[in-house]
Amino acid sequence: MKLTNEGIKQKDAWLNADYQLPSYDREAMVERTQANPEWIHFGAGNLFKAFQANVVETLLNEGIMDKGIIAVEGFDTKILQNSREHDTLALLATLKSDGTADKVVIGSIAEADLLSCEHEEEFNRLKEIFRNPSLQMASFTITEKGYSLTNANNELLPAVQEDFNNGPAAPKSYMGKVVALLLERFHASKYPIAMVSMDNCSHNGDILKSAILPYAKAWEEKGFVPSEFVQYLSDENTVSFPWSMIDKITPRPDDAIGEIFKKDGIEDIEPFQTDRGSFVAPFVNAEETQYLVIEDKFPNGRPPLEKGGLIFTDRETVNKVETMKVTTCLNPLHTALAIFGCLLGYDRISEEMKDEDLVNLIKKIGYQEGLPVVTNPGILDPKEFIDTVIEVRFPNPFMPDAPQRIATDTSQKLSVRYGETIKSYAKDETLDLNDLEAIPLVFAGWIRYLMQINDEGTAFEASADPLLDELVPLVQNIQLGQKVNVEQLRPILENEKVFGINLIEYGLADKVVALFNEMNEKPGAIRQTLHEVVSK
Repeated sequence: MKLTNEGIKQKDAWLNADYQLPSYDREAMVERTQANPEWIHFGAGNLFKAFQANVVETLLNEGIMDKGIIAVEGFDTKILQNSREHDTLALLATLKSDGTADKVVIGSIAEADLLSCEHEEEFNRLKEIFRNPSLQMASFTITEKGYSLTNANNELLPAVQEDFNNGPAAPKSYMGKVVALLLERFHASKYPIAMVSMDNCSHNGDILKSAILPYAKAWEEKGFVPSEFVQYLSDENTVSFPWSMIDKITPRPDDAIGEIFKKDGIEDIEPFQTDRGSFVAPFVNAEETQYLVIEDKFPNGRPPLEKGGLIFTDRETVNKVETMKVTTCLNPLHTALAIFGCLLGYDRISEEMKDEDLVNLIKKIGYQEGLPVVTNPGILDPKEFIDTVIEVRFPNPFMPDAPQRIATDTSQKLSVRYGETIKSYAKDETLDLNDLEAIPLVFAGWIRYLMQINDEGTAFEASADPLLDELVPLVQNIQLGQKVNVEQLRPILENEKVFGINLIEYGLADKVVALFNEMNEKPGAIRQTLHEVVSK
């Protein structure tokens, strides 16, 4: 069995192995999509295949849609090459908490293109797509870093500066190429379009807009483009930048899942690492639960994606859903499991969910400390969201997600995931900051984590984090069994870059330090302290 157009014509072999195949005429779908595309997506990675492409696959099979998606890869050419070798088909294993897996052949990706001015034919094809009046939306999953125009010192990246100076003829930066494509659409007839970031970052539509407009303004100043182009991009009636909230856990392709496919007789699907370090494969594995809430602002119309489970609403509601998820119902629980998973020697989130103390910890964070200050967005119930996270998503044994991965960049996450809850407590006269127990324990656990000594007293390596070089030296001389005071940890406790607040000013420093000292008393003290706090 081969994952190609010819290969899937051997239907009996695929169906006998319980695969869902495209039930529509894929060749006709590809022709319609290429002639009059409606949706182009930048960032053809694992999340895209498992979520957006799968939603369209379902709607194609149900006859609700008759066009697919055009996928664009701008970072890893190997991803594009591999996709084309498989005729842009992909395999999806949706891993369920009951131990079963749905296996689907995704055929909704009608075309895969390279975002590169050096490959003239590729870029001319993208220009052609953007000039087509049928195009309704361009979406993105390129990670928050993909929108960045500056480095850590707020200096323009060299490729961005070069594009600002040289204009839209042959941009080198990712966003420069996107803006050049929008210029094609402007010149064609100022056709409207929605530019939709689907990346997991706050107010992502604004982030995308702020990555696009500087190019247009720089090019206008240098006479490369007319002022009307800036106006075109600034007018939401012609170019909109909706906010969205996305939630779906899609780990890198797992070898165990690859073995399932191989045992079914599928050939040539081995995962590989790209030159940029990404782990990809012709298959993707993902959890069943998924949410995509989008601000309904599409000046040229949009596909009927609500029939595939996407939720379209207003900007305020998108913001409430994101705030609910990031500050209460998912992200804080994930980070707590990441920190204590590393300290207690776990290598799977699902294994942690068999640990009564850890389950009680995230229940305490979510239900007891978070829910009192969360705003119900109306379209998703916060308690039900947490219920699904704790009962279905995190315990899923088929989700090969590691606390070490989740612990990456923790210093960048604590302020939003916990700091906002603390601020809400401080503003609410009916609530008492002193009632918080689990969140201070997470802070203390993270400081203990910075020592890079686990609960058995064994050294481990902290996950990548931009502030490690700044923070680790502040704890590296603390010995196991040594007690410290607030003054010794002051540089960490009052670091608003980390917590979003000054823990000393908010009156939480004494509690955090006391919990740190308890966990640092001896081997086994982390477990003991954790148990005592969550048992209250």
